[in-house]
Amino acid sequence: MSVRTSRAWRGRPLAVLALVLAMAGAVLGVQTSAGGTAMAAGSLPCDLYAAGGTPCVAAHSTTRALYSAYNSRLYQVKRASDGATRDIGVLSAGGYADAAAQDSFCARTSCLITVIYDQSGRGNHLTQAPPGGFNGPAAGGYDNLAEASAAPVTVGGHKAYGVFIAPGTGYRNNNTNGIATGDQPEGMYAVLDGTHYNGGCCFDYGNAETSSRDTGNGHMETVYFGNIKVWGYGTGNGPWVMADLENGLFSGADRGYNANNPSVSHRFLTAVVKGGPNHWAIRSGNAQSGGLSTSYDGPRPNATGYNPMKKEGALILGIGGDNSNSSAGTFYEGVMTSGYPSAATENAVQAGINAVGYATSPAASALPVGSRVSLRATTACCTSQYLRHDSAGTNASIATVSSASAPADRAAATWIVRAGLGDTSCVSFESADKPGQYLRHYDFRLRVDTIDGGLAQQDATFCPQAGHNGQGISLRSANYPSDFVRHYDYAAYIASQGGSHDWDSATAWPDDTSWAVTSPWA
Repeated sequence: MSVRTSRAWRGRPLAVLALVLAMAGAVLGVQTSAGGTAMAAGSLPCDLYAAGGTPCVAAHSTTRALYSAYNSRLYQVKRASDGATRDIGVLSAGGYADAAAQDSFCARTSCLITVIYDQSGRGNHLTQAPPGGFNGPAAGGYDNLAEASAAPVTVGGHKAYGVFIAPGTGYRNNNTNGIATGDQPEGMYAVLDGTHYNGGCCFDYGNAETSSRDTGNGHMETVYFGNIKVWGYGTGNGPWVMADLENGLFSGADRGYNANNPSVSHRFLTAVVKGGPNHWAIRSGNAQSGGLSTSYDGPRPNATGYNPMKKEGALILGIGGDNSNSSAGTFYEGVMTSGYPSAATENAVQAGINAVGYATSPAASALPVGSRVSLRATTACCTSQYLRHDSAGTNASIATVSSASAPADRAAATWIVRAGLGDTSCVSFESADKPGQYLRHYDFRLRVDTIDGGLAQQDATFCPQAGHNGQGISLRSANYPSDFVRHYDYAAYIASQGGSHDWDSATAWPDDTSWAVTSPWA
């Protein structure tokens, strides 16, 4: 393997020189301008891969351009209020996402990410994943789409949004152009939120089956991130970067445990998988600083069906090859290459990712786990009313609460913030006066209930975002990404804007879905 790489480099001196120059551009600094130009010409990821002789055949990002010359659309959003769509592009060639365009278009409503465009020019766009071996929760068995403002970050000092994958959410393209098939070599990387993961199957980005069904060992090759231990795992409790090769998440040469694969949880994580004839590797690193470490580099797994590989060339994000969709994660950018990238190329890409400056965005509000809060309505009619459970039953509603209210009424309007039962990057609300019972939706109505696992955990998980009317927060349902906690005719629901139910009414929806976080009443 090393001999083969050395021969290829000796035969391509101009490519080596181009790569070295591109590496220098990546390491020596980010040149940020008012127009949003991210990096020096030739130093963005797909420039570097091309210089290394392994060009990108798919390039996806909702945060920035991945080619220095790219000056087009990154992704498309669809507005809940009227169903209109808008493409979100870059501020300038090679620059950052125009997040302000999304904010303006989606103001006082919610938006879903409908398309993640391929920057390579091959048309390998990612869209809503269709049903396969598993159905999704959306109409027709499709997977959910991601809520467009659920993963705010800054990159190069500019506001941007990632793709927040909750269980049931997924993107796919089963009709691609130029993606590796059979035993052809390829590489891939993804920049992810290393703190957002779960043990569901399977948060993947990469090469999968064109039928959306499991067609056997070796028919996939993707980056996987999470802490499931069913097929493979590394040291510690996870999460791990592994390779999903179908019917196996591999952390090394063997099924199951591989001691060289460490747990990694950088807030911004670079995850790399690459594979060729009887050779593959896993690498990872902190996307904010430092290089890549290699946890595996060697022959194909010691299991039947993985040598030679039988890759099919579909593209997936957030799901497994058979549309397994119980995973969670957040995606910012990633590419697929033609050919097996060298470590030098990947190191140059990592240096550029470090230099571009991914950083967290201020939280929508302070909802620290373990705190006690009350949630006040912000609609003009109801600013003295709070979200509470009914004293005589289990349903939730809004009602006036004050210091003069009975102790039982003040307690019913008080919630203890817990880590999300279905997604720890979000929150759940335990009733302060009914320990062990949580706010959840059931047939869209909100109530307090004992949570027994499974789907109920997702029903009891809500993701805070900036308030739709500019006040407080809005609480997105973890498993219905276009639905938010809303009061309607004093009852409480999860509701989309302009949907088919009475409580989806577009009238006052931005106000009814915005909540002020206040000191607890009890």
